[in-house]
Amino acid sequence: MLDSSPLSASIRIGHDALSEGSAGTFVHHDPVSGAPQGTIPLAGAVEVRKAVDRAAQAAEAWRFTNPDERRQILLRFAQLIWDHVEEFARLAARDGGTPLAHGRRMAQRAGDWFATYAGWADKIDGQLISTHHTRGHLSYSSPEPIGIVGIIITWNGPLISLGMKVAPALAAGNCVVVKPAENTPFAPDLFARLAKDAGIPDGVLSILPGGIEAGEALVRDPRVEKISFTGGPVAAKKILVACAEQLKPAVLELGGKSASLVYPDVDIDAVCQRAAAWTFAILAGQGCALPTRLIIHRSIYDQVIERLIEITRGYKVGDPFDEDVKVGPLVSAQACDRVIAMIDRVREDNSGRIVLGGKRCGGDLVGGNFIEPTIIVDVDPDSEIAQTEIFGPVVICMPFDDDDHGVELANSTPYGLAAYIQSNDIARVHRIAERLKAGGVYVNGAPQTAPYMPFGGLGLSGYGKEGGRAGLDEFLRYKTVVVA
Repeated sequence: MLDSSPLSASIRIGHDALSEGSAGTFVHHDPVSGAPQGTIPLAGAVEVRKAVDRAAQAAEAWRFTNPDERRQILLRFAQLIWDHVEEFARLAARDGGTPLAHGRRMAQRAGDWFATYAGWADKIDGQLISTHHTRGHLSYSSPEPIGIVGIIITWNGPLISLGMKVAPALAAGNCVVVKPAENTPFAPDLFARLAKDAGIPDGVLSILPGGIEAGEALVRDPRVEKISFTGGPVAAKKILVACAEQLKPAVLELGGKSASLVYPDVDIDAVCQRAAAWTFAILAGQGCALPTRLIIHRSIYDQVIERLIEITRGYKVGDPFDEDVKVGPLVSAQACDRVIAMIDRVREDNSGRIVLGGKRCGGDLVGGNFIEPTIIVDVDPDSEIAQTEIFGPVVICMPFDDDDHGVELANSTPYGLAAYIQSNDIARVHRIAERLKAGGVYVNGAPQTAPYMPFGGLGLSGYGKEGGRAGLDEFLRYKTVVVA
């Protein structure tokens, strides 16, 4: 099943593909075997400047492109993504170890984002301010694109991040320069090629795989008028410092430590099936909005844990090209080391009890970036494992006694991206949802990042929205015109 064919990716400045970059190269290692599988050119400040130059040349024409034409281009782009779902899924498996089934879902969803925002391209309207009519004035607000937008995305699910950010930015009439993470370059490279085939004009979209140098150059270029970033809080704070020097706005979609409150009135089996699927089978736990903290009512605490262990033991860990595999590898050996170090500290400080997993996988998987699906119970709410994002196949569990206690535990971290309620009591659902500090609350289900609904967090989870009209407005600014 393992695909070991060599891979390549380019720096894409508009329609031009570069096989060399000023920041050197990155050797990409297969997350399954650990073997090198491609050498990637890295963009640096030189390539960022050229991409922004190209965007500046293209900006006015793209801004005033007929909205009907812009809609048709984005619809073609959506169809091309859908036509290449299988290729995207295989590249996602090579990029970061994403199992094929989830890779297909992400590719399908990326196309959905482009189709949705294609529909917005000819519906961006302003407002007539009628209160001034009696004063002899005509006043109206007119939305216009920001200009050039810098987009920086992380390695977990780069394709869906491209859909969430690039689609509304282009629909609004902006030019875009994207810096994907250097360790997941293959799906973004195909994305760039399809953009050209869809008819995106030269310079309107550039894809520059690179590291810190490229990201810093993109943020600091004064011609880039807004930054949209997905990543961690540490990098976000550095970006904000650089943006502050130019009073440049930013959208930040950061990490999470999402709580799932489990009440006694639920179907325990259904809850545990969902918990396992959305914390182990989705990117091996490498997702920002996943419900990685199970806060379980004490009356069913033992039952839930017992069933969760039973379900998780049935999950196959291994090669993402194997259709039966539920849990793939982590993105890198460094990611494995970081997660294992956190689990080891739980053993050292007795901040929880490991009842399943807790080690790197052996046997045929010993050379790859695999960690056993891990369940830690009786976790100290103030411990590192309860307060810090793990980003690996680890679920922690703790009991609660009543609504106040449950909400207190759920709101006890500095993050606020998502929260979950598992209950069939609709009055309780509305009551608790109102009290949870999170950008999104999901009831008896999974996190949703549909293109028609706003998604975003608060606190260390960032600010700004992606999705819906709110996500489009992030890439527009409004001008007031008053005619005497």
